[in-house]
Amino acid sequence: MKEEQVILVDKNDNALALMPKMEAHKKAVLHRAFSVFIFNDKGALLLQQRALHKYHSPGLWTNTCCSHQRAGESNIAAGKRRLTEEMGFVADLKELFWFIYKAPFDNGLTEHELDHVMIGQYNQDPIINTDEVASFSWLSLIEVKKDIKQHPEKYTAWFKIIFKEYEAHLNL
Repeated sequence: MKEEQVILVDKNDNALALMPKMEAHKKAVLHRAFSVFIFNDKGALLLQQRALHKYHSPGLWTNTCCSHQRAGESNIAAGKRRLTEEMGFVADLKELFWFIYKAPFDNGLTEHELDHVMIGQYNQDPIINTDEVASFSWLSLIEVKKDIKQHPEKYTAWFKIIFKEYEAHLNL
């Protein structure tokens, strides 16, 4: 199986080239990514706990799903694809904003991503893909904010960064 490619971008999200995902993470090269936040009609956020065998951030809690766009794939299409692959459902998505972050990990890899943040709505529990996801939870934004403050080590680096940015959009 051919290794997944990521889209290298400049700071304005202009595509530059493709690179194997692991190489991009080893070299800390800026590449395009996305993060999906799904809410139910009560305003609770669907969080996932990353599978315990993931190559970075295993077992940590994070937003509903995240990954990388494929060449020629729109942000929304990529979000829907990965939502189906990881959480077992499809939802309409809307892009809110994007930001750039860089997060080195203990294993020598670095996430250096231009991350497109999208939201959607869904009112049922997911059917998780256990190759990707260990567990899930629905929490209010107030509960998430409180738990991140009390237990930051339980959450992925990008989720804490996004949540802080997202909080500004929600005026929590």
